Amino acid sequence: MQLDRRIKRRHFLVLLSMSLLWLGLVVRLWWIQLGSPHRFSRHGVDLVKAAVKQRQQSIVLHSGRGDIVDRNGYAFTGEEHLALILFPLARGSLQGTDGLQRLAQITGESKERLSKTMEKAKVPLLMREESGKLVMLTERQAEEINALAIPGVVALAVTERYRADEVAKHLIGFIHKNPNMVQKLYPDEWTSGKMNAESTLGASGLEQSFDRFLQGVEPSVLSYYVDGHGQPLRGLDIRYTKQSNQYYPLSLTTTLDATIQRSMEAAADQVGLKEGSIVVLDVQTADVLAAVSRPTYDQTNVTGNTSDWKNRAFKQLPPGSVYKTVVAAAALAEGIVSPIDRFTCTGEYGKYQFSCWKKEGHGSVTLEEAYAQSCNIAIAHIAKMVGGEKLEEYAKKLGLTTQVGHVTPHLYKLKNFKQLDGEEPGRVFAEGISRDDEGVLIQSAIGQRDVRITPLQAANMMVTILRGGQSSQVRLVKEIAYRNGQSFHTFPEQELSLDGIDYVTANKLRKMMRKVVTEGTGQMLMNSAWQVAGKSGTAQIGDANGNGNNHLWFLGYAPLEEPRYAICVVAENQPSWGKNQAMELFHRAVAELADHTAQSSQPREEYFRG
Repeated sequence: MQLDRRIKRRHFLVLLSMSLLWLGLVVRLWWIQLGSPHRFSRHGVDLVKAAVKQRQQSIVLHSGRGDIVDRNGYAFTGEEHLALILFPLARGSLQGTDGLQRLAQITGESKERLSKTMEKAKVPLLMREESGKLVMLTERQAEEINALAIPGVVALAVTERYRADEVAKHLIGFIHKNPNMVQKLYPDEWTSGKMNAESTLGASGLEQSFDRFLQGVEPSVLSYYVDGHGQPLRGLDIRYTKQSNQYYPLSLTTTLDATIQRSMEAAADQVGLKEGSIVVLDVQTADVLAAVSRPTYDQTNVTGNTSDWKNRAFKQLPPGSVYKTVVAAAALAEGIVSPIDRFTCTGEYGKYQFSCWKKEGHGSVTLEEAYAQSCNIAIAHIAKMVGGEKLEEYAKKLGLTTQVGHVTPHLYKLKNFKQLDGEEPGRVFAEGISRDDEGVLIQSAIGQRDVRITPLQAANMMVTILRGGQSSQVRLVKEIAYRNGQSFHTFPEQELSLDGIDYVTANKLRKMMRKVVTEGTGQMLMNSAWQVAGKSGTAQIGDANGNGNNHLWFLGYAPLEEPRYAICVVAENQPSWGKNQAMELFHRAVAELADHTAQSSQPREEYFRG
């Protein structure tokens, strides 16, 4: 009797458990199907859209993001072209027809190549040349293709955000998809449905720093809905969603000149620059006209190697003798040394194993001569007279210890909005290092040891000197505009919150920089397209194997009498022998700028002659 009760009790518990399990499954199924099909799980997955997407073949014709253009309206982020779009379902549509032959006749592509392309297609794609460049169609070709009415074969306008042969890739940056990051950074937009798992985020450059403004409306998408066999579903076969908002997305107007940018990149490639950078600033405004970084990278296929897509123009490096400009500025401004005061260089300092690059020494030299010939010993003695505190103070006055990019204190919901992505500050001494240590001081004076500056800071220091000691913020974006062309926000020119240096000191530095070219280490620039002035630098470094390489710098300006361009070039990791790649690159950069200036002014001259 007791045994029967136990058995019945067990049966009851098993049935109850199974009933509860089935009830839970039914409730779960109800919740999935009816309760929350559009906001399922904590990730907010839209199950209805996901189900439809399983039967959807789509291709994005326009990302929906705003454009990034140069000062003259040239678009860095792609142009609209008519293109041939092929969907995988086209294979079935073309079987047993002459459609492929007719398509080949219209496009000029071979029948075999079209067939091979479609056979490999697992997702919708754009027809491309062997080089990867988009096959562009005329309006007549597009009309004839669409008149064929072949399911899965369409000719429409397509805007590729990035082009393989485009310039300014490091400044523009790239985008990527990261649903978790989208949800974290844009919670309101995610909740409202304006952004979803397919939304893109800026990962570097202007795409990253201005991401909130470039994020636009839904992308333009062409979709086919197919059955389980890949055939178009009647009544739901093709959908085309297109942007229609007259205000969004917003676009960025940069300070860049695409023509100058292209010529600077060509110059870098001509001299074989593998690692390094070029910065060209407008002397009057401190605007970025061009900034080159090498090595280059593919914006559509970014790898984990950050050394390729990080902008070297914004990264800190030891500057070598370029830093002697700070020593000279401090000594002149404080009245410690005059340009004609003399010092003796025997080639050796006498301790710390500190020596001059010229083993036999420079003999008796003035400050002007020591600067022009880059004499380490004379500069070390001057730095000792100036002192570590003053050396750091004048580095700050010249904008070498802070970020110099344009900052907006309040830009809508964003505080201290920075235009430049990844810009690093500079430094003179490492943390915890005494400014009174003589060995540290003299090494720092020649731009070695712990001294670090960016090529951008160096170019901006040149602007400061050319503008009589007034420091400015470096601007890369002038305006954010609505899609209809109206202004959304304008970024004004701004000064850095620094004291700068006095006009007299700045003028003396300019004269000393000219002597670098006429009598010193920069004499190979005497035959430049314009007369120039500047300062060379060689920063000694060591690789992992202990072999010595150099970062070669040249910081200068052109033309000499009426400066328009502040230019900084850096050739990184160069051997200690052979030609000076930085000097060669500066020479080519000046030639390109002179040619550009002559061409841009020619119409005006012809007008006045007429």
